[in-house]
Amino acid sequence: MKLKSLLLRYYPPGIMLEYEKGGELKTKSIDLLELSPSTDVNTLVEEIQKAEPLITVSRAQQVRLLVQRLQEKLRQHCDHSFYLFKVLRAHILPLTNVALNKAGSCFITGSYDRTCKVWDTASGEELHTLEGHRNVVYAIAFNNPYGKVHTLIGHCAEISSALFNWDCSLILTGSMDKTCMLWDATSGKCVATLTGHDDEILDSCFDYTGKLIATASADGTARVYDATTRKCITKLEGHEGEISKISFNPQGNRLLTGSSDKTARIWDVQTGQCLQVLEGHTDEIFSCAFNYNGNIVITGMGEMALLWSRTRTSEPISSASSFCATHPWSSLSFT
Repeated sequence: MKLKSLLLRYYPPGIMLEYEKGGELKTKSIDLLELSPSTDVNTLVEEIQKAEPLITVSRAQQVRLLVQRLQEKLRQHCDHSFYLFKVLRAHILPLTNVALNKAGSCFITGSYDRTCKVWDTASGEELHTLEGHRNVVYAIAFNNPYGKVHTLIGHCAEISSALFNWDCSLILTGSMDKTCMLWDATSGKCVATLTGHDDEILDSCFDYTGKLIATASADGTARVYDATTRKCITKLEGHEGEISKISFNPQGNRLLTGSSDKTARIWDVQTGQCLQVLEGHTDEIFSCAFNYNGNIVITGMGEMALLWSRTRTSEPISSASSFCATHPWSSLSFT
C-alpha cells in the first residue's frame, strides 16, 4: 500500500487517507470523535502511528498539523446570535421541509405544491425546480448513499422521521406512536426504543458523533438522549406549541427547534437552557436547519424560507421592514 494524500474532515473530526493498493485508489478514515481542544497532539499522533501502518514517521508532522487544524475548528466561538438576512417566497403552497447542502452554498425546499426547489443561499436565486411527485413532498435531503436496504417493522403508527448516524451503523426513526426506535443498519433489527414524550414525535436527529439523539414532539417539548445508555439527559421546555423540527449544530453543543408557535429557538444541549428566540415569523415553522459551519440558520414557514446569519447584513431592509422594525433583525425579501 502507498499513501497518496491526507484529507481533513471537520465534522465529525477525522482524517481521510487516500492510498493505492494493487493499482487501485482507495480511501479509509481515522475517526477522532474524542478529539478536544485540550487533547495532547503528540500523544495522539503516536497512537495513530501505532494503529495505522500508512502513517509513517515521515508523515507524522503532516498528521500533527492536521490535528491542530481540527482543534482550532473546535475552539471556534459558537456563542453568537443570529440575524435575519433573507426572506424567500419559495412555493405557491406551504413548505414542508428545508435542507442545506454540506457546504451551505445551496439548499432545497419541499412543499405541498408537490415540487422541490433548489436555491442559492447567498443570492436567494432559484436554481432548479424538481417536478414529478404525485403528492405532497414531506421529506427532503441531500444524498448520503448507503448500500443496505431493509424494511423496518416495529412502530405502531406513522413514521415521521428516519435517518442514519454519521457512520451509517445505526438508523433512528421517530413515530406518531410517541416513541423513537434505534435500528442496527446491518441487520435491520431494533436495538432500543426511546420513550418519554406525551404526544406524537414529529422529528428526531443525531449529533455529529452519533452519541446524542434529540427528539421533537407535538407535546411542545424536545428531549436529548444518550445514544449509548438510551436515557434522557435533557428536556427542552419553552415553546408554546408543537415542535415540528429539531437539529444539532455541527459542533454538537447547540440545538435548533422550530414550532407551531411561530418561533425558532437556539438551545444549549447540556443544560437545556434556551439561548435565543428567533421571532418575527408570521406562520408556524415547518422546518429549520444549521448550515455546515453553524453560522447560518434557515427556517421554513408557509410559502417562505428565512435565512438567519450570525452577523447583521449590510443589505437594505426589505418590504417586510414594517414587521422587522420592532426587533433587531434586518431582512431582504425575494418574491
